[in-house]
Amino acid sequence: MANYDIRPLQLRILDILIAIDKVCSEHHLRYYIWAGTMLGAVRHKGFIPWDDDLDIAMPRPDYEQLIAHASEWLPEQFETICFERDKDYPLPFAKIQDATTTLIERRHMRYLGGVYLDVFPLDGITANPLKQRLHFMRYFYWKKVLYFLYRDPYRHGHGPSSWIPLLCRRLYTLEGVQQKMKRLQTCYDYDTSTLVVDHDDGRRGCMPRSILGTPTPIIFEGQTVLGVEHADIYLSNKYGDYMTIPPGPKQRQHNFYLMALDKPYRECKHLLEND
Repeated sequence: MANYDIRPLQLRILDILIAIDKVCSEHHLRYYIWAGTMLGAVRHKGFIPWDDDLDIAMPRPDYEQLIAHASEWLPEQFETICFERDKDYPLPFAKIQDATTTLIERRHMRYLGGVYLDVFPLDGITANPLKQRLHFMRYFYWKKVLYFLYRDPYRHGHGPSSWIPLLCRRLYTLEGVQQKMKRLQTCYDYDTSTLVVDHDDGRRGCMPRSILGTPTPIIFEGQTVLGVEHADIYLSNKYGDYMTIPPGPKQRQHNFYLMALDKPYRECKHLLEND
């Protein structure tokens, strides 16, 4: 468990969700609160008490629209970050961050931004088991390369543990790998596929598109937002007995390297430069 007061962080992230919900309503974009956020809405009517992040997912066409227009649609303090906008961004999905805050998630990743929520694209996927397996073998190969490209190669010293990250830097570029991953993610159309997937979950993230259904109103922290239509099926498939609260050791939080809710991240660049 982390040793900071989690509630102020949750409320700052909630502000981002409220802004996104408003934008999606105004521009007719589909989104679902996702993963632990959907679980929290059903089981706790809000955040899981120890949860320090928030996830949404969007069908790929809606995700692309949000990325393209976020700077004009969202309040100024909320920024969308993704590899399409930032060549140094190290993840295959987007985040929307609060630029009036500062967050360095892990020291060895060294990506400076604000507190955020994750936005996962939802894509179509083949129903053929063999093609599925090959698809995800390729996807997770490139995801691992992406990690090695961004990770500090000397995180574990200058010995053999640094060789693979250094080799990846000789063979690949961050932008090139991101493009390969996106082509792989989008090779099956969301709206014409029977099965859809959040690639970050791998094969276990595959599900019939009908489970997601129409984004459905649900209460989260006293706010009406949109979730999965068939929530029980979705949560049972993902978590099993999802209404049972896990024991203390499984109530995991991040241990952020640096978090400041009262300081814009652009004023904190020196913290990385001097590290």
